Amino acid sequence: MDIAKRITELREEAGENRKEFSLHTGIPVRTLEDWEAGRRTPPEYIPQLIEYQLKYEKLLKSNKKG
Repeated sequence: MDIAKRITELREEAGENRKEFSLHTGIPVRTLEDWEAGRRTPPEYIPQLIEYQLKYEKLLKSNKKG
């Protein structure tokens, strides 16, 4: 899967628009736009870091509920 598509999928899975995802991850909106449009390519580890962050936060939420 290409990196641009994976970043878009991660953002959509989080249920956030680009601005919300930018605030959530600390990645500038313009950078997200460029990555998703394929105008720029992030390092290959970026989607993995985002995915890890989202999974970690989900785990923390589920532990607080229980």
